[in-house]
Amino acid sequence: MATFYKLDVEPTLFGEWAFVGERGRIGRADTFAAHYDTVAAGQVARSKQIQLKEHRGYSAAWRSVVSS
Repeated sequence: MATFYKLDVEPTLFGEWAFVGERGRIGRADTFAAHYDTVAAGQVARSKQIQLKEHRGYSAAWRSVVSS
């Protein structure tokens, strides 16, 4: 069964940053979000999640970079 994770850090409408993720199988996915005051805090959370997923056997198809 092929599963995927999509992890990103995006700005919110209220001046915060959100670590947003999507997980699931192709055709059916769930989303989650965590809000942070700075982009750096969101990127740290994203990096930790990437390390956890790579440790569990997921491979990165590509990595996006968020500029501040």
